[in-house]
Amino acid sequence: MGSVNRVFALGNLTKDPDMKPLAAGTLVADLRLAISESYTNQKGEKVESVCYVDVVVWGRQAEVCKQYLHKGSPVFVEGRLQLDTWEKNGQKRSLLKIKADHVQFVGGPDGERRGGGDSDESAPFAGPVTATRNRTEAKPAEGNEEDDNTPF
Repeated sequence: MGSVNRVFALGNLTKDPDMKPLAAGTLVADLRLAISESYTNQKGEKVESVCYVDVVVWGRQAEVCKQYLHKGSPVFVEGRLQLDTWEKNGQKRSLLKIKADHVQFVGGPDGERRGGGDSDESAPFAGPVTATRNRTEAKPAEGNEEDDNTPF
């Protein structure tokens, strides 16, 4: 049986991105998302819960996140789960986080969420800004017209 490791998360940053260079010169940024969910329980009361998720972003994408994102910024993250394990004071520790392949900035120029809420509808919006991890993608073989006819 095959396996799939794909995560999609939409939330707001709980703090400014924390970026640092590694010894080899590669940049890495740590983000922390708050993902809110609200529902009505059996008593008819509205309940809100928040899930906090750690995200790691690499390379140029980390730079772009540091430059444009700040606490409260809404972002959409696509990536995969990664389990980090280490030992501290003789105790084994672990942290499950998202290794981002793609980070999309959802807010407008002020970091406001698009499409409702208390945002100023008259403010111009330049569209979402996207940062994508550099990776080699397999290209379709020459003469493969099947991809050109896909309706989506």
